[in-house]
Amino acid sequence: MNIHFISIGGNVMHQLAIALHKKGHQITGSDDEIFDPARGNLAHEGLLPTSIGWNSELITNNLDAVILGMHARENNPELLKAQELALPIYSFPEYIYRESMQKQRIVVGGSHGKTTTTAMIMHALKKCGRDFDFLVGAKLNGFDQSVRITDAPLLICEGDEYPASPIVKKPKFHFLFPHIAIITGIAWDHINVFPTFEIYLEQFAIFINKIEPGGTLIYNQSDSVLNQLVQSNPRKDIQYQPYKLPHHSINNGITHITLEDASGNLQVFGEHNLLNLQAAWLVCKQLDLSAAEFLQAMQDFTGASKRLELMAANNNTRVYRDFAHAPSKVTATLQAMRKQFPQQTLIAVLELHTYSSLNENFLHEYNHSMDGADKAAVFYAAHALEIKKLPPLSAEKVLAGFDRADLEVFNQPNQLLQWLSQQDYQNSIVLLMSSGNFDGADMLTFAKTITAS
Repeated sequence: MNIHFISIGGNVMHQLAIALHKKGHQITGSDDEIFDPARGNLAHEGLLPTSIGWNSELITNNLDAVILGMHARENNPELLKAQELALPIYSFPEYIYRESMQKQRIVVGGSHGKTTTTAMIMHALKKCGRDFDFLVGAKLNGFDQSVRITDAPLLICEGDEYPASPIVKKPKFHFLFPHIAIITGIAWDHINVFPTFEIYLEQFAIFINKIEPGGTLIYNQSDSVLNQLVQSNPRKDIQYQPYKLPHHSINNGITHITLEDASGNLQVFGEHNLLNLQAAWLVCKQLDLSAAEFLQAMQDFTGASKRLELMAANNNTRVYRDFAHAPSKVTATLQAMRKQFPQQTLIAVLELHTYSSLNENFLHEYNHSMDGADKAAVFYAAHALEIKKLPPLSAEKVLAGFDRADLEVFNQPNQLLQWLSQQDYQNSIVLLMSSGNFDGADMLTFAKTITAS
């Protein structure tokens, strides 16, 4: 097939383009900006556009499909030309479904833990020699790409609730029609798309109704909101499999877990990760893995990129970074650190980077979320506010939102680095939480510097 990507430089879009190229399709694409790693990855496969920008002449009747990324706009000249020619236009989840209609589809949804749970399933299946396709939202150890589309009989897919494309405003996970679905939990996010919690919650009810008849919903029953949603939306044509924390213990910073008749130590930790692991295990059990096989695979699972990732360490100090940005994620990550390292001083820094987190109407959702740290700081950049077309945000409003009197608030990276340089790191855990990059502050050098001795 001849397939054209509008906005080929996106994180998932370029990976899907490469996957379809490897499958034998003829791929073209365009974008008005392409940065590394997408730029390098596309160039390596011979798929980097010869020029940057939109070009309606690329859209012809010879195309079998056009895949539209979120970075494009509704008035994109290539999109308008494709519509004029009545070409088949897909969002990437719609096209993933098209490629996987004959496969068994496992879709992991939820406000948090999607990437890690998906990664755990993938890691276990690979260790056990299973053949499968996948789509996941982060770089994973042991996988060259984050998207794979072949003739494998199975698809493991992270299901995002964010809109599918500029012309398809419904959430991505509404287009994947799973045979096995996971919902890890529900906590309001994406206020720019879902202005009320009720609208956000409705998307998960719709997701449940998208499960194929005869399929299975695996859900976190310890999440009261999710549990109530499941109880109020019963389907008689699917199976329900609730889960909760597995049996475990923590000794000298090492988590030991038991599943059925098997036990083992883990490199990941935290109750949220144990819940993720339990969900992943229930999927793998349905795919005929034994508890012993699954736990053997999990013993060297180190997590997805930037998910409680150890940046640097010595005998006295450990520095972690985490993708946590939503209130529930911040609370869960701090709780994990506190339980895993109860004797150490916990120093935590959170960057407000998403539209929701930088919106003063949403800040109250962070109330007391940083209380788990001994010393806490919040950073946000004026540049991020400008990009998201939000008004200036005062430190006073941030303090009120978090409701912690001793919280430090910074909006300049040099101020944050200066505060960090003044801390005592003896017997300490440092946690850096962000979905951004602290406005260019070199956190890796900082981590290596304080652990150099």
